[in-house]
Amino acid sequence: MAENKGNRDRDRFKDRKKEKVESEWEERVVKLRRVAKVTRGGKRFRFNAIIVVGNTKGMVGVGYGKANELMDAIRKAKDKAIREAKPVLSKGSTIPHEVVGRFKSGEVWMSPASPGTGVIAGGAVRPVLEMVGLKDVLTKSLRSTNAFNLVKATLQGLHSLMDVKKIAEKRGKTVQEVFGMPSKSE
Repeated sequence: MAENKGNRDRDRFKDRKKEKVESEWEERVVKLRRVAKVTRGGKRFRFNAIIVVGNTKGMVGVGYGKANELMDAIRKAKDKAIREAKPVLSKGSTIPHEVVGRFKSGEVWMSPASPGTGVIAGGAVRPVLEMVGLKDVLTKSLRSTNAFNLVKATLQGLHSLMDVKKIAEKRGKTVQEVFGMPSKSE
């Protein structure tokens, strides 16, 4: 009888066990910082984290988190990044056209590359492009080297990408007229 009661108690907590949920989001830590506030009693340390999340299928988001503990800062940043994730236009494994992204003093030039080139990017730009799922892109970081400004500039550039259909629709023309080709009716 005592054995039965023991099994029942174990089963009672079966529902409370948390199963690890597989997420579609991959995360990449761009920058971790420890900052100190000097007080009369000594130094108080806090942590900042910049995280980029993406599903490598065209969605990407960036988050910035601050907390007293490092893991809390990372968790906050990841949650913010997932909330702010937006789709990015791509053309196969590269971007459709050349673009310059700007945010404050950060400026990032991005250009499409032929297949097999790889992601030619440094510092804070590379994780953003990899989380989007782009495989062949040439980039150059201009002006600022601040990681947060570069990440935001890269995102701004990626979100400003357009395809030919959108441009033609915006101008009120057909795709053939945008390229200067005569339409079939002429």
